[in-house]
Amino acid sequence: MEGVSVRKIKKICVFCGANSGKDVAFVNATFHLGEVLGKRKFDLVYGGGRLGLMGCVSTAVAQHERQVLGIIPSAFTVNNLVGETCGKEIKVATMHERLLTMMELSDAFIALPGGFGTLEELFQMISWAQLNIHNKPIGLLNINGFFNGLLSFVDHAVEQKFITQRARKIMISATTVDELVDKLQAFRFESDPALSQLKWSPSSSQKGKLDLTLRL
Repeated sequence: MEGVSVRKIKKICVFCGANSGKDVAFVNATFHLGEVLGKRKFDLVYGGGRLGLMGCVSTAVAQHERQVLGIIPSAFTVNNLVGETCGKEIKVATMHERLLTMMELSDAFIALPGGFGTLEELFQMISWAQLNIHNKPIGLLNINGFFNGLLSFVDHAVEQKFITQRARKIMISATTVDELVDKLQAFRFESDPALSQLKWSPSSSQKGKLDLTLRL
């Protein structure tokens, strides 16, 4: 990374499956991600609980004595549905509030293999970056080519002119943890001149929390 300025990142939010997946490589790579984040002195924000890949990454980071924060809807805590959160926990009322809190408390985002929930979190964060709601880096850890089809689809959408080349750059990807973290630190946000005119204002009724209400 010689000659490249490094973005200051302290807390990384990880989106990933509450299942472990078919291939043990997903578990091994997720645990390795947690180890690398811990060794490189990053704290973790995640969706809470201890299931699947979410449990793997949170346990690995905690073992390296870094802070782990789970953001979890209260509904998931009934009857210990998702297991005990590794580290501190913030309970929220809705899924939207969960993702908004993740955005506000994190400096960067990494998506691992997962299902619809993981994909929703990933694309919501990308969409918010495109709309100039935040300018934080977003990366995919492409374990065993898991995201190859998704990346091909996104490139197809660019070719068909539904996604701009500028917006495509929001989604970073790499096949190794260290390469991905380096890319996140080197990321430079390129705002769309038209969308940069959008103004997103805190709601006075929510004590300064971003309400995502568009002000024209």
